[in-house]
Amino acid sequence: MKDSIDFGSMNISTLFRKLLIPTVLGMVFSALFVITDGIFVGKGIGSDALAAVNITAPLFMIAAGIGLMFGVGASVVASIHLSQGKRKVASINITQAIAFSALLILILSALCLYFIEPLARLLGSSDRLLPLAVEYMAWYIPFLVFYEVLNIGMFCIRLDGSPTYAMMCNAVAAILNIILDYIFIFELGWGIMGAAFATSLGTVVGGLMTLIYLLRFSRTLHLCRIKLSIKSLLLTLRNIGYMTKLGSSAFISEASIACMMFLGNYVFIRHLGEDGVAAFSIACYFFPIIFMVYNAIAQSAQPIISYNFGAGQPERVRKTLHLAIRTALICGISFFILTVLCCQDIVSLFIDRSYAAFDIAVNGLPYFGVGFIFFAVNMIGIGYYQSVERGQRATIITLLRGVVFMLIGFFALPPVLGIPGIWLAVPLAELLTTFYIFGIYLKDRFIVCR
Repeated sequence: MKDSIDFGSMNISTLFRKLLIPTVLGMVFSALFVITDGIFVGKGIGSDALAAVNITAPLFMIAAGIGLMFGVGASVVASIHLSQGKRKVASINITQAIAFSALLILILSALCLYFIEPLARLLGSSDRLLPLAVEYMAWYIPFLVFYEVLNIGMFCIRLDGSPTYAMMCNAVAAILNIILDYIFIFELGWGIMGAAFATSLGTVVGGLMTLIYLLRFSRTLHLCRIKLSIKSLLLTLRNIGYMTKLGSSAFISEASIACMMFLGNYVFIRHLGEDGVAAFSIACYFFPIIFMVYNAIAQSAQPIISYNFGAGQPERVRKTLHLAIRTALICGISFFILTVLCCQDIVSLFIDRSYAAFDIAVNGLPYFGVGFIFFAVNMIGIGYYQSVERGQRATIITLLRGVVFMLIGFFALPPVLGIPGIWLAVPLAELLTTFYIFGIYLKDRFIVCR
């Protein structure tokens, strides 16, 4: 299962490509989790069900953010320890991350299930959408712990030198989800419950595959027993705190997407009702592909940057960063052009022309797609600062992008530009973030030159 990878000496372009291709494919398969649900729910159940799933989406983005936070934090710390020859310490780090995050998500899942109906209303559900939203959450929340294990396991398996197996974990989970979606929704007629249960079973299989690898097949990183003495538990908490600090921007990045959905749902339902939310949900279903590709580029660069940062090789760090930025920009421009040219085809995947949401989405997606170009730069910038242990800076950038600038966009643009202003709120947040990143980059260059 282990691929031929040497983070410290292999040619940067070759190393980046070896990590990028399977990582992108794995991320695309992850995006299929979300997209296939949208297609089957929209075609098999209707636009109200599509809107209901989008209402609940911020909750699951938060759960994904927790997984990414511990995955990034553990991966950065373990990468640096591996570069220093400390394999046992690196294995302890990933074990602590998986165990603690699993415990945390189990507690949060129990609370969400207990307060499920108030939670659905808090997320913005109307009375019309409430039964569908509650039913979807009831069949997905209990299985979120496997989603956490899958998210964190991807980082650990790639760091162990097996990006192809990491891709297969996502691929198997996604393919199973597609097959079960069709069976549960179209053959058995289980409706929105079937969509949620199909995704849950897919995540269970993917999570178990990552655990099996780390327990039986890994070469460098292994799950190990956590000692329960007071001294060991205090050390674990210290390590968890440091990993959380490094990965907090990854959590905020996912939370910012949740914030985008949360604010967007409220603004759209206020201006355009349930049809507006259904139209916005199509953009939110399409968005994960963009996010996953950029995230794959950042995650492919991360172990290379972290390892060589820990080994004291700044030139290899710089080359990796520049290569990641170029790759992300090419993808961003391509995604924007694709969105403009194929917006009707994209919307047709989810709903047909008989729904009022169809025209709303077709008119809005090109505006929304403008942000894809700037998002590319922002994701790489955030990932870079995470990788060189500058978690505070990465967190500030992510907070500005996902909360401050997003709030400005959603509340300032609609009164001025009307409906297009709602769609342009996210692109404005991405543009302002790009300006901020360039500003601090130029400031750092000025300080170095002095």
